Amino acid sequence: MLIAGFPAGSFQTNCYVVAPAAGEECVIVDPGQDAVGDLDDVLREHRLKPVAVLVTHGHIDHMWSVAPVCGARDIPAWIHPEDRELLSDPGKALSLAGGQELFGGLTFSEPDDVRELADGEVLSLAGMELTVDHAPGHTRGSVTFRLPRSGEIPDVMFSGDLLFAGSIGRTDLPGGDYPTILRSLAAKCLPLPEDTVVLPGHGPQTTIGHERATNPYMAEAAPYAGPTRGL
Repeated sequence: MLIAGFPAGSFQTNCYVVAPAAGEECVIVDPGQDAVGDLDDVLREHRLKPVAVLVTHGHIDHMWSVAPVCGARDIPAWIHPEDRELLSDPGKALSLAGGQELFGGLTFSEPDDVRELADGEVLSLAGMELTVDHAPGHTRGSVTFRLPRSGEIPDVMFSGDLLFAGSIGRTDLPGGDYPTILRSLAAKCLPLPEDTVVLPGHGPQTTIGHERATNPYMAEAAPYAGPTRGL
């Protein structure tokens, strides 16, 4: 398995390239602001051919370069239907004053080929199988992508802005909801094996076990077991 990542643009959003090995087909996860140049370098270095762009959610720092990346290579973008409108109007997910322009009037558009994700769906792309988990709370259409364990390589989760090392995604923007993100953490993260590698939308990688043990939001998401004294 080959996974290469880099932080893109002023938001430092992690963009990932995932392939079975060098010289093969690959998928791109979350090409954010100014991602095109670094992305081209990664693809050239590892001799990779992209077949799809996967979007964990529709916030502008994760989808900024989706249309140009898809258009240059004639490949589809995959996104959850609850966030699809953000591909062409990412300002809807921001708390903008009435009439306020987005980044000086910058405009966005959908790629020619947009495909919608469903909870529990397994995508067969580039010789890999990625499981989609709908995990709302940061946005209504937030998803994660999971690669299954392969030999000595543990499970891998691309968590977007659901789960970070030591924290979780913000819930104060339109479409965000704190109780909902806690339910997503409980349903989609807590049951995973402890050695599951978490590759988040921002910051360093971590593991489910480490976050279960140290992340206060994961503790809050865990169901209360009740008192334990007595028989």
